Amino acid sequence: MHDLELEQLDVKTAFLYGKLEEDIYMQQPESFTVSKKENYVCLLKKSLYRLKQSPRQWYKRFDSFMASHDFKRTAKDKGEIRKVKAQLSEEFDMKDLGLAKKIVGMEILRDRKASKLYLSQKGYIEKVLCRFNMQSVKPVSTPLTAYFRLSLALSPQSDDEIKYMSHVPYSSAVGFLITRDGAIRRVYVDFVGDLDRRRSLTVALSTTEAEYTAITEACKEAIWLKRLFSELNEDLQISIVLCDSQSAIFLTKDQMFHERTKHIDVRYHFVRDIIAHGGIVVSKISTHENPADMMTKSLPITKFEHCLDLVGVHC
Repeated sequence: MHDLELEQLDVKTAFLYGKLEEDIYMQQPESFTVSKKENYVCLLKKSLYRLKQSPRQWYKRFDSFMASHDFKRTAKDKGEIRKVKAQLSEEFDMKDLGLAKKIVGMEILRDRKASKLYLSQKGYIEKVLCRFNMQSVKPVSTPLTAYFRLSLALSPQSDDEIKYMSHVPYSSAVGFLITRDGAIRRVYVDFVGDLDRRRSLTVALSTTEAEYTAITEACKEAIWLKRLFSELNEDLQISIVLCDSQSAIFLTKDQMFHERTKHIDVRYHFVRDIIAHGGIVVSKISTHENPADMMTKSLPITKFEHCLDLVGVHC
């Protein structure tokens, strides 16, 4: 939108710069045990890698440095960017990577003429395929075929089948995909999707409740996005959240008590106050134009490709 410059730096041992705000103890490292004090533990004075506090403490350390120099989070002036890099290098041991090309394993592609940025996982996908010897497999057009359902009857039954499946790295492959998508939150709505026990794969007891829960989660993300835009000096007065369930939309606006919805956790009802204040509008969307369907159910190829187009994903 503003054609801002986008450059990247790598801070060496970044987490070690973080300052701890609480007392944290650790066992003495191997080969560094103090003689006659083997049962003692170490009191950490600085942040270390693998601490759950480390990412947050590094961010706070970096943010406080930038704020102390009166910086905001955006810039169009390359001269200012060079100045920032020089100041950062004085404070941290940094490597200048130039134009931003990658972030958490995703390639950053930019078309400045079209004012567009793209994120690509092509490289990572190719690595995963090589890792599981699937470079030459035949591609499929959708994640799941329409009407595909899993059940216990499909699981290995005999000892030979169980032994064979124990060597199939299924869980490992799923882990590779999940770890790369950690920033993605999915609200999975599949009412009575479990064929063996005939119950929902979510905690919802009805499709209306599942959709209502999804609206609440979407509104939380919309609030976060509005804050992000405000940091980019863009004011989003109203955010529109789309839903294809008319009954769920009605529930967001109705303050009355309902016997069928009295069990819904109170944290999901905060969406009513948000909507009442006018910051977010929940609007009906046709099921045929709902891109979320590709995340919640198996689809035919034409509908799946249409959903991809709606969210700007290209294969």
